[in-house]
Amino acid sequence: MVLLRKLPGMPGWPTALGLRLPQKFLFLLFLSGLLTLCFGALFLLPDSSRFKRLFLPRRATPRHASPAAPRRLREKPRARQQVQSDGRAEPGTGAAPARDTRASFRFDYERFRRSLRHPVRGRRPGEDPETRARRMKIKEMMKFAWDNYKLYALGKNELRPLTKNGHIGNMFGGLRGATVVDALDTLYIMELEEEFQEAKKWVEKSFDLNVVSQFLGMPVFKSKALELGEKLLPAFNTPTGIPRGVINLGSGMSWSWGWASAGSSILAEFGTLHLEFLHLSELSGNPVFAEKVMNIRKVLNRVEKPQGLYPNFLSPVTGNWVQHHVSIGGLGDSFYEYLIKSWLMSDKKDSEAKKMYDDALEAIEKHLVKKSAGGLTYIAEWRGGVLDHKMGHLACFSGGMIALGAEHAGEERKQHYMDLAAEITSTCHESYARSDTKLGPEAFRFDAGTEAMATRLSERYYILRPEVVESYMYMWRLTHDPKYRQWGWEVVKALEKHCRVEAGFSGIRDVYTTTPTHDNMQQSFFLAETLKYLYLLFCEDDVLSLDDWVFNTEAHPLPVNHTNFKASVQQ
Repeated sequence: MVLLRKLPGMPGWPTALGLRLPQKFLFLLFLSGLLTLCFGALFLLPDSSRFKRLFLPRRATPRHASPAAPRRLREKPRARQQVQSDGRAEPGTGAAPARDTRASFRFDYERFRRSLRHPVRGRRPGEDPETRARRMKIKEMMKFAWDNYKLYALGKNELRPLTKNGHIGNMFGGLRGATVVDALDTLYIMELEEEFQEAKKWVEKSFDLNVVSQFLGMPVFKSKALELGEKLLPAFNTPTGIPRGVINLGSGMSWSWGWASAGSSILAEFGTLHLEFLHLSELSGNPVFAEKVMNIRKVLNRVEKPQGLYPNFLSPVTGNWVQHHVSIGGLGDSFYEYLIKSWLMSDKKDSEAKKMYDDALEAIEKHLVKKSAGGLTYIAEWRGGVLDHKMGHLACFSGGMIALGAEHAGEERKQHYMDLAAEITSTCHESYARSDTKLGPEAFRFDAGTEAMATRLSERYYILRPEVVESYMYMWRLTHDPKYRQWGWEVVKALEKHCRVEAGFSGIRDVYTTTPTHDNMQQSFFLAETLKYLYLLFCEDDVLSLDDWVFNTEAHPLPVNHTNFKASVQQ
């Protein structure tokens, strides 16, 4: 998501840079990816009382502090390397000054455009009428979701469709407009031109960050992505370089989440920065962003991994694991996703990322992948050597991830991993098929004779999550098996029947009743991810082609580095 505003006396920055619409789109794609660091991933955490505390005032939270969304970061100054608010080292600290990237820069758009193998929105060749009709239906759903957000909640983070008002929440110091920025690239890809222009105009002119300036410790917020990146750099100033979970961007003070075990940092938080920070270095020519995330890899490669697995909690002070809880769902998920995607975004040159992914997947398959008595393949959680036979909705992204990795595995392993991806995706489909609404629960279990169903009341809800349809999209693109489109269409029909209300789409509290109660929340990721993946499922493969684009963990596409293109920095 993007943190942009039209500064007083200054035109909106994409226009100021003289960019044409496709160029603006590229910047919006990148910024929307980068700024998920500050927004929507918070909603992808498992739902429990301890996570609900994130939305409540904290007695120990310093005034003007800004919690970073888990799966993203923020930081703390070290005694030996203080960093000022503009990203430079303070005098006398012995730290090498960061390269000043605040000068104007020009992204080499023409070179990048020539490297694309397919137009961003494809060539739209002839297709069967049913596929087109289904795609148009999903486009109508997106327009309906956007129109109601615009009508009742524009400028708020999300729409409350039952009460027809907006939701801001207590996180991020009052930042607003999450849905606007999350929806930008989806509107563009769906060719909702008028709506895209509305969203872009609002971002450029009305994304009022005056409230943000209170915790930024500065009079106005800098509008360029590189300046935001510099503001995030102090998060890495810990003894290990592993960022803490929360930072006060004005003072540079940071701390760990209160619920995080023994002051630890979260794997899916510090492990989900690589794509965005590497792209920041490419845009700026400043290697500091890439160096920060490469150091994270060094720490992870150095620490001993139990059974080859990566636990979810790591101490930013010692660099050791705090407890041995391993999950491919919440708290761990996107770390694994970013390993294979870092390799793909590098045009398959980042061999370290590929090896880390291969080794992690081998350990996951050996210790966590299980088959139920009924023949369903699932990925269990691991708690100090004891398996918890539970799979969360969040873990259902893994079918698509494994398929994406299988496509580039050696011939002797390719079919094996494609089969594993298909089996996991089928299990996640079963979690939908076995509910009365044909929508899946937050988590489902394989114990006491139950398979692929929630057994606890607290796990029966559905909040418009995207992970299952994400895997359908990847499986369709890589196999063209028509069942994935059929399964996706079943989701569309279920969303229309059970989640569509008079003024938008709402999550439901129990997927096992045909008359569910709505939760009165149209999540921003529904527009960013769920509807985008469904739409792409019914598109030709050249629309946001996997040859040219890698989706970050919030489904915002970042370009594959075919040509090692970089920003041209003008000093």
